[in-house]
Amino acid sequence: MEFRPILSSLLRNRTGPLLVAVQVALSLAILANALHIVSVRQAVVSRPSGVERESDIFHVRVADLRGGGTFNEVLAGQKRQLELLRAVPGVESVAQTNQVPLSQSGNNTGLAADRRQVRPTTGASFYVSPDSLVRTWGLKLVEGRDFLPTEVLDIDTKTSTEQARIAIVTLPLARKLWPDASSYVGKTFYFGTGDTAEPARVTGVVERLQSTSAELGERGEMSLIMPMRRVNEPRAMYTLRTEPGQRERVIKEVEETLRKDANNHVMIRPKTFDADRKDRYRADRGLAWMLVTVSVLLMLVTASGIVGMASLWVTQRRKQIGVRRALGARRIDILRYFILENVMITSAGVAAGLLGALALNHLLVSTLELARLPAGYLVGGAAIFLALGIAAVYGPAWRAASISPATATRGVV
Repeated sequence: MEFRPILSSLLRNRTGPLLVAVQVALSLAILANALHIVSVRQAVVSRPSGVERESDIFHVRVADLRGGGTFNEVLAGQKRQLELLRAVPGVESVAQTNQVPLSQSGNNTGLAADRRQVRPTTGASFYVSPDSLVRTWGLKLVEGRDFLPTEVLDIDTKTSTEQARIAIVTLPLARKLWPDASSYVGKTFYFGTGDTAEPARVTGVVERLQSTSAELGERGEMSLIMPMRRVNEPRAMYTLRTEPGQRERVIKEVEETLRKDANNHVMIRPKTFDADRKDRYRADRGLAWMLVTVSVLLMLVTASGIVGMASLWVTQRRKQIGVRRALGARRIDILRYFILENVMITSAGVAAGLLGALALNHLLVSTLELARLPAGYLVGGAAIFLALGIAAVYGPAWRAASISPATATRGVV
């Protein structure tokens, strides 16, 4: 089978092949970038938070409907609630906290390595707890130590602006503050800049703890923990780790325990870590599914176009097919002719589509800061459309090869 006769035939009737090639090119350009975006979104959704065994973690917000009290009364109530939660069967660890990762709501602060800086080095999520978040969340300490019970401050934020002078920071935050350092324990950073900036000393470094918003890039890894309990209102948040498979039961028992303790004068809002992750990445998942749907539709439309065009060509060439069969052409020869013809058209579309995919990716990189398109998506996309072209044309080509000479030339003047 020579390429020249097929190419000559395509050049004489170029409109149909050109439309198919353009369709393949556009579909490939969009498909490669769409699948790349889906992969990037999936990687974002699957990013580790730093919290171990997320499926066993939940938090509960507790608001006392009886109103406030003195500092000592509120403090005593929160300590009592902690002890009650620790006594619930199936609870491995409990910690009071002001916020949780991926919750999309919480405190952030600006940090600087030197108070003489004009502006902060970076922002960070600001976690405070009188208990061990390292133990409760299963954070991985890579340097230094956890807080000691004697280092915890109970602060009445209505009358005091005092805060702890020590902190545990994430490894990405430490590297951001001191990019040239090999060790971070003992280093001092500042909340803000200028003479009023308050210092804090690093006592420990954890490998990872995502921020409350879990932003993309390094910003989502910037977090610190301080040993403090802020007592300012008759409400508190507790984060709990349960034994594997016990979370749902423990949530119910926790609610019952807290309601009984407050004689039902309490508002309780439990939420699992999984639910926070699902809410945080809802838009990313929605975008991924939309792009997958678009990609599938593009492939179906392209395949339909190839089938329709090939069927039209078979109808138009019935006489030519019959003559060739009468001259001794076998079914395999007719089948091979149509498949090779379609491969040539699809290959031209794939070549143009690869250039289009690169151009579209360059636009996305420059405007949306998307990662560059890996070569694997180009190769994979090209293979998909070449295979799709062969599969789509096979049916019409087989029908053409099945035409007998007598049937094909019947009624031809």
